[in-house]
Amino acid sequence: MKPSFSPLRRLLVAGAACGVPAVLLGCTPGASNQPLEFQGSDITGSHLGRDLDMTDTEGTPRTLADYQGKVLMVFFGYTQCPDVCPTAMAQVAQALELLGEQAGEVRVIMISVDPARDTPTVLGAYVQAFDPSFIGLTGTPEQLDKTAKSFKAFYAKEPGPTPEQYAMNHSSSFYLMDRDGEARALIRADSTPENMAHDIRLLL
Repeated sequence: MKPSFSPLRRLLVAGAACGVPAVLLGCTPGASNQPLEFQGSDITGSHLGRDLDMTDTEGTPRTLADYQGKVLMVFFGYTQCPDVCPTAMAQVAQALELLGEQAGEVRVIMISVDPARDTPTVLGAYVQAFDPSFIGLTGTPEQLDKTAKSFKAFYAKEPGPTPEQYAMNHSSSFYLMDRDGEARALIRADSTPENMAHDIRLLL
C-alpha cells in the first residue's frame, strides 16, 4: 500500500520530478517583506528540520544547534544509492567550488536513510569522497524517524532479490537552511551547480 501524503508532504517528498511553485515566501534579511528570489522553492516559515537529532561519523550527537552560524545544505540519501545520491552530491560539490572562499561558510550534510548498512566508517568515506568538508549523519532507526519527520522527508525500504540487496526510496531534494537553522528553500537534486550556488549566496 502506498503512503498517502498531504499537499505539503507531497511538495517535499522524493524526486521533485517536476518544478513546484514557490510557497511560504520569506523575507530578505534586512529588507522588510521582500522575498528572496530562490531558484528552488521558497519554504521560509515552514520550520522544517528543527528536530534534527542524529550522530556524526565520529560518534558525536548532532542537532541544528551544532551548525549555528553556517548555511546548510541537507540531503537524505544512502551510500548504495545507484544514481540520484552520487549525482546530487557531485552537483553540490561543484556548487561549493563556484562559491570560492565563501564555501567555508557552508556545511553540506547527508543524512543516511540506511543506517543498517551506512556505518560511520562507510558513510564518512562516502561523503568525503565528494568533498573533505562534507558531513555524514547516521543513527538509530528511531533517530532517523524523528529527524525525517521533522523535515517531512520520505524514505522506505524496497525489497531486493535477497534480504541484503534492498534499495531505499527517499526524498531527493536539498533543504537549504540559513545561519539560524531555518529552512529557506527546497532545491532539486538535479539542479545545476550554478543554481545551487545562486541560492546559497542569497543566505551568505
